[in-house]
This record gives sequence, C-alpha cells and structure tokens, in this order.
Amino acid sequence: MRFSGFVLAIFAVTAAPLSCAGMNSDSSAVIDKMKAGGHILMIRHALAPGIGDPANFKIGECTTQRNLNEHGREQAQNIGKWLRAKGINTAKVYSSQWCRCLETAELLDMGTVAELPALNSFFDRPQDRGPSLKKLRAFIALQPADGPLIILVTHQVTISAIADENVSSGEGVLLKINENAPYEVAGRVNFD
Repeated sequence: MRFSGFVLAIFAVTAAPLSCAGMNSDSSAVIDKMKAGGHILMIRHALAPGIGDPANFKIGECTTQRNLNEHGREQAQNIGKWLRAKGINTAKVYSSQWCRCLETAELLDMGTVAELPALNSFFDRPQDRGPSLKKLRAFIALQPADGPLIILVTHQVTISAIADENVSSGEGVLLKINENAPYEVAGRVNFD
C-alpha cells in the first residue's frame, strides 16, 4: 500500500505520543501536582519588551539590562495571586541573576528568592549554554521527589532547553521530579 507524503505526515503527527501541551493551567491535575510537592514550576520572566540585552549588560546593574515594564510588573503580581487563589501559598523560589527575573520572582510574593546562576540566560552567550544546563540539571537531580513546590524564574532559552517547550513571558512549565530518573514535563501553565 502506498501513502502520499501528506498522509504519512498526518499519520506521524497523530501517532506521536501525547505531550503535555494539552494539559494547561485550567487542569485541576496540574494544580493538584503543584500542591502535592515533588514538582518544579519553571516560569519565564514577566514582560520585558525587547530581545536580548544591551552590549553593556552587567549582572547586578539593572540600568544595563532589559527590564520589566509596568505591564510586566502587574503580570508577575498576578501570577502570584493566581497561585494563591489555587491554594499554593508558598514555594522555594529561585531566580536567574538577571534583573527582570529577580523582579518577577520578588513580585510573585511566594517566599524568599535565592539567586541561582544556573538559571541565567545564554541567549547572547552561547558558550554558557552547556555549563549552565549541566549545573541546572544537577540542581534538579538533587531535589527531593516529595519536597515542596520549587519555582524557578528564568528565560525562554533555559525553559526550552530543559523542557523542550517554548513559553511566552509570564508562562510556565511544570516538571515532575523523579526519584531514580530524570525529571519529566508534567504540564504547561498559563496563568490567565
């Protein structure tokens, strides 16, 4: 039996395993997983207009960076409100050292924010990609499979590399921590 390329393409798409993309923030299962612990919520920083950072970028000097605008600050606060409305009141919160991530993490108001350099962007620094991802995967591997919710505020490139998901500003991906195996993607989270 012969199939045209179009039919084979349709078959390949429909035969592919289901991904978490269909599981979103409206799913009570995703919320239950966040409450149960043993999960990591990776959030892309809130809206900070532009792409990349200026050539004079310096960690710790927000005036040299692309930062949240007023809408981004409101978006970050609303993410925290959304989480609390779903019964998630505290978490272990880690952030990239970029000011837009740190401000997002603080505005969530979910707990003390700790800087985690492994969450830093490598968008304009391709040489940092491998070492950063190795450190981040090692950090994830050290987290207990039954521990409290962990929130990682980071960048699109980091989330894409870890979860193979592209998210917009202020969206997230939920990872399940496995005791004897790598983490797995458990769902996408849109905080609307």
